[in-house]
Amino acid sequence: MQKSVSIVIPNYNGKLLLEKYLPSVFIAAKNAKTVFEVIVIDDGSKDDSISFIQLNYPNVNLLVNDKNRGFSYTCNHGIREAKYELILLLNSDVKLTPDYFEHQWKYFEKVDTFGVMGRIMSFDETRIEDAARLLYYSGCRIKANKFYYSEVIGDENVYTAYLSGANALVDAKKLKELGGFDEIYSPFSSEDFDLSLRAWQLGWKCYYEHRSFCFHHVSGSTKTQIKSSFIKKIYYRNRYILQGIHLQGLRKLLYPLQQIFTELLPKLLTGKLWVLESYKDYLAHKELIKRSEQRLNNLKKKHKSDLNISNIMQIINTALSSKKIKRL
Repeated sequence: MQKSVSIVIPNYNGKLLLEKYLPSVFIAAKNAKTVFEVIVIDDGSKDDSISFIQLNYPNVNLLVNDKNRGFSYTCNHGIREAKYELILLLNSDVKLTPDYFEHQWKYFEKVDTFGVMGRIMSFDETRIEDAARLLYYSGCRIKANKFYYSEVIGDENVYTAYLSGANALVDAKKLKELGGFDEIYSPFSSEDFDLSLRAWQLGWKCYYEHRSFCFHHVSGSTKTQIKSSFIKKIYYRNRYILQGIHLQGLRKLLYPLQQIFTELLPKLLTGKLWVLESYKDYLAHKELIKRSEQRLNNLKKKHKSDLNISNIMQIINTALSSKKIKRL
């Protein structure tokens, strides 16, 4: 049951990465024997990315941002232009295997599928970098940093808390209904977690397929180009924003105390002053957080869903109770 696919690849100064890994994208897409397009969105690159695509891949739909705008905006630029049934969100530092799509079509026979992601392997093939993720509370915080996969070959019902933005095949209509990534997370980090949590809360499921895999070029994009202190600042700010949008009830009320006593104070006492900037930036986003909450609530009303984070945890855990799984 092959479907047509738009492959959306954000790029920032990734000429060397595109040169290495774009051929694998075309091989996998052609092997899938379906209609496809490749969309590369350049986010203000200062290298030769644009001329490289123009000279070597004239069949790529090349989009160029007016300036550097970050991951969410860049992906959304491509999502808006995508014209096919499914959208593969793919990082420029990921190499696809030739049969990448083979085991993923079946998930889209289910009407409530949002998307599916494959196994992400380190480039030396020695370890699994990303697999299905468990969803749980750590105090008041929503977390999903525990990995697992089913030991039953061909298990089609392995849920994941979220689909990695580096490698996610999603239903285009549902993705566009959600408005793509929330640009509150610009320039990067947490937007894929947020996207999948929103999809789950509308009753749309996220799956993991262990037999479909790709290879990740470690530190091939953001981390090699941006100072570490800035990455940490944005990473923590966006963690706070995600909690602000998705927490409910008593946990939402108590979360500020957890922030202060388990994250802010310990880091400040050890000289990590950048965390204060993260927190200030988070507070400056309060109105935008409320708007993101309201958009999600409006969509939940439209789709007649009353699911929340606790419900999603229960769905995933109930499915796990009858499975033989391997935790990573």
